[in-house]
Amino acid sequence: MEALLTSTAVVALAEIGDKTQLLAIVLATRFRKPWPIVGGILVATLANHFLAALVGEQAAGFLDGQWFRYAVAISFIAMAGWTLIPDTFDEDEEAKPSRFGPFLATTIAFFLVEMGDKTQIATIALGARFHSVLPVMAGTTLGMMIANVPAVFLGNELVRRVPLNVVRTVAALLFLGIGLWLLAQTAGWLGS
Repeated sequence: MEALLTSTAVVALAEIGDKTQLLAIVLATRFRKPWPIVGGILVATLANHFLAALVGEQAAGFLDGQWFRYAVAISFIAMAGWTLIPDTFDEDEEAKPSRFGPFLATTIAFFLVEMGDKTQIATIALGARFHSVLPVMAGTTLGMMIANVPAVFLGNELVRRVPLNVVRTVAALLFLGIGLWLLAQTAGWLGS
């Protein structure tokens, strides 16, 4: 349960103002069909985050040692800094979804845009931390849906009303807290 809840919170906060959330708004305003877009986000996120959590879990299995636990802790601390950097989304770089319907366009675009994104990197780190693919994938997917479904339905109105700097700061503090906790636990300051 800890893997599910932590993964949900980390990704939901990290996703606010992220380029995939901006993509959700662009697709929603372009297609004006929210349910196929929500379905595309769900399918793309399940596939992408399953692979990311699997990579994290497998890496942890191969590299399970004290130095690897320090690396995971430091990756969470680095994610805290990365979260404070606002994302931008250039529509010219976006795949042209007009050839496809909203579901397929969203699925393809979200899967590709999520590659190497901070939420995918966080999913890898969470998979390594919890050694559990399905709860991490379910949690990170739920976090993505919590952040992106309102963006699809509320679009630009949501972006204007949500204080993104405050949300980024809270997300950064969450990443920092997890990283420092893992660091302290690995160093033996907290026990096992």
